[in-house]
Amino acid sequence: MTIDSEDDVIALKTVGAIVANTLQHMASKIEPGITTKELDNLGRAYLESNGARSAPEITYNYPGATCISINECVAHGIPNDTIIRPGDMVNIDVSAELNGYFGDTGASFLVPPNLPEQVAVCMAAKKARNRAIIGLRPGLPLNTIGKSIEKTAHKFGMHIVTNLGSHGVGRALHEEPGFIPSYYDKCDRRVINDGLVITIEPFLSTGADIVTDGNDKWSLMTPKGVYTAQYEHTVIITKKGPIITTIPTIH
Repeated sequence: MTIDSEDDVIALKTVGAIVANTLQHMASKIEPGITTKELDNLGRAYLESNGARSAPEITYNYPGATCISINECVAHGIPNDTIIRPGDMVNIDVSAELNGYFGDTGASFLVPPNLPEQVAVCMAAKKARNRAIIGLRPGLPLNTIGKSIEKTAHKFGMHIVTNLGSHGVGRALHEEPGFIPSYYDKCDRRVINDGLVITIEPFLSTGADIVTDGNDKWSLMTPKGVYTAQYEHTVIITKKGPIITTIPTIH
């Protein structure tokens, strides 16, 4: 999506705040013993109380309101009877629609006690996301994003999951400019236009370069013993600087 007016900005910030607050609300309830389905039910209730609809449900008929992935399941995990345990890494991805506009956010959370590698990959992934957002402006090559993420990943000794990346968003959950790699693709000639709405969501790993399909049609996996983290914002890129729409208003 490319914004056309200030009304677009307001609408994107509104749905962005809802998904960000939903993420924060769910994160505050993570503790050993809770199931991913119970956590998802909390997210669904929060979205619905704010008039929003789960984007993966309405777009892809996904079997849950949010994606909750544990340990080697790094993305698109289906909420079920899986119990969260001490030492787990939990990724929550929340996306929703409100009045024809979409917001998309996500983050990885640690359930203590945790290994140093788990802490390190989370720190690196968050820094990669934040550094990729800073300085984005119209006219830059789109592969500036992957170049920045790659630089951060290498600095911290992390692998980039190359078959997961950022994407266009706004009037749909996934739209133009399509897939945006988290690595530098010198052959990518696309340019950032004024008002472009995209996600920035690097997946960094301690040892995996790709994810593979799990034993259902949704879950994406790495080998056991590999730790992966993702942090995601929805961003509007403008001449005055990037606008992050997925800022929580609850803490």
